[in-house]
Amino acid sequence: MSTTWHPPTHSTSHPAHALHDYALLADGERGALIGPDGAVDWLCAPTWHDDAVFAALIGGRGAYSVTPHGRYVPGGYYEEGTLIRRSRWVTAEGVVECREALAFPGEPDRLVLLRRLIAVDGPADIRVVLDPHDDYGRAPAGPPRRDDDGVWHIDTGRTRLRWQGAPGAAARPQGLTADLHLDAGAAHDLVLECSTTALPHRLPVADRAWAATERAWREAVPPLAHTVAAGDARHAYAVLRGVTGRGGGMVAAATTSLPERAETGRNYDYRYVWIRDQSYAGQAAAAAGAPDLLDAAVRFVSERLLADGPRLAPAYTVHGDPVPRQRDLDLPGYPGGFSRVGNHVSQQFQLDCFGEALLLFAAAQRAGRLDGDGWKAADLAVRAIAERRHQPDAGIWELDPRRWTHSRLACVAGLRALADAAPRHPLAGPCTRLADTVLAEIAADCVHPDGHWQRAPDDPSVDAALLLPAVRGALPPDDPRTRATLAACRDRLTRDHFVYRFRHDDRPLEEAEGAFLLCGFVMALAEHRQGRTTEAFRWFERNRGACGASGLYTEEIDIAQRQLRGNLPQAFVHALLLETAVRLAQDPDPRGARRPQRS
Repeated sequence: MSTTWHPPTHSTSHPAHALHDYALLADGERGALIGPDGAVDWLCAPTWHDDAVFAALIGGRGAYSVTPHGRYVPGGYYEEGTLIRRSRWVTAEGVVECREALAFPGEPDRLVLLRRLIAVDGPADIRVVLDPHDDYGRAPAGPPRRDDDGVWHIDTGRTRLRWQGAPGAAARPQGLTADLHLDAGAAHDLVLECSTTALPHRLPVADRAWAATERAWREAVPPLAHTVAAGDARHAYAVLRGVTGRGGGMVAAATTSLPERAETGRNYDYRYVWIRDQSYAGQAAAAAGAPDLLDAAVRFVSERLLADGPRLAPAYTVHGDPVPRQRDLDLPGYPGGFSRVGNHVSQQFQLDCFGEALLLFAAAQRAGRLDGDGWKAADLAVRAIAERRHQPDAGIWELDPRRWTHSRLACVAGLRALADAAPRHPLAGPCTRLADTVLAEIAADCVHPDGHWQRAPDDPSVDAALLLPAVRGALPPDDPRTRATLAACRDRLTRDHFVYRFRHDDRPLEEAEGAFLLCGFVMALAEHRQGRTTEAFRWFERNRGACGASGLYTEEIDIAQRQLRGNLPQAFVHALLLETAVRLAQDPDPRGARRPQRS
């Protein structure tokens, strides 16, 4: 026999880890975070915004772990172009790996978590624990039931679980636990199913599920050989695909309540689809020549515009429903924060979403992939800009409503891009005229005496978000305001080739918040558009390196402590990394300089 089960002998508790150390498994419909100790500390089911079954990440009960006995050094890697993870531990006896994935692509109502333990070098002794608790750890688990085939069944809350591969596990107060011994070279499969509906009679077969998952990832992720840093670009694409469901919606992050700054109350639930973030991902996919994610973004954004028109919300659930209102959970939270679910974003108006949607549709049109519904949605977005452009909005950073310059410049960029993409379409003329009008309105009261764009008519400071509309073609690269804004951002909002969003107050930048990785990649694009290729690569490489051990990015990095901050993984950072990797392999795009701009 290559495997032997023994009674458990030690504690099953697993502490939270630094975000740098977590890996993600995702199948499009939900995602799991796995720590360096082999514990699944976070998994919501059946989909992203539903209750967590394993919630140790934010202080709740529930875990599913495979952990070597004794002392070990953790590591691991993703198989190229996939979210198939190999957790790896070097022990006193040798090397053991756990190959793990959510069966891909995922089913809407049932997840299958595959874990294959492999004694790579020498024998391996591994502790296995399964302790599910629905409702973020607050629901009790019923008594485990083992059938005649050695398959375990557990019910908790509204969730049903079925577990293969551990017939010798013992039911303990801390869950199903067992110690597994593997002889050198041996492998052992564990298969966990989780659903809120009746599980199918037929059990999944590990070898078949692995083969189907490997094949699906090979088909889903393009080579991206035409990019710089092709390996990281493929990984970014895999992450974006992993957080995009079959309905087209891409969640902003897999998690909730991971603090952006310790003890400041900036904890948010990002398990929803932001129209802006989805549009960024679609534009990145278009740049990369990857139609699947482009089509998904166009479909989701079009459907929301066709349903809601000028009342478009900034974010939705992956099913296209309103985001639930924010509420706190009675859990300790991730260290430095507290636990909450839902998001107040549904009560906001964000004008720039319409501009980003038009940029997305323009990218689809250039790729020959904008259909009739897309054009109808584009028409609604244009009408919404015309109707609502004078209203104060929350802006890209979701702050108090004001006439944010970035929001209006984003609309100018979207209008111009759509007109350029289809100059003979009946909408092209209205788009051009409206873009000229909006730009003239902004130029009248949002240009600083020093020549750069300022944040709002009543706020003379600079904002890194103001770099992006120029990158998107709202203004040509040689426009004095474009160059002055880039210089001002470079001078006032950067440290060591990292970029901060804006100045909160008179404190040093790093004391107010972390550097914003999205802005770092936008800075690289802005420098590249100016023809400053070497500088563009410096910004790109600095921010590309600000990931965790598994290549995942949050939205911020604390430069002093070299720690990731905020929810994980932050999809828009991966989207901008992908797009920047594409753009830096090309000559600077001169499109914005072709058309004389009125101001």
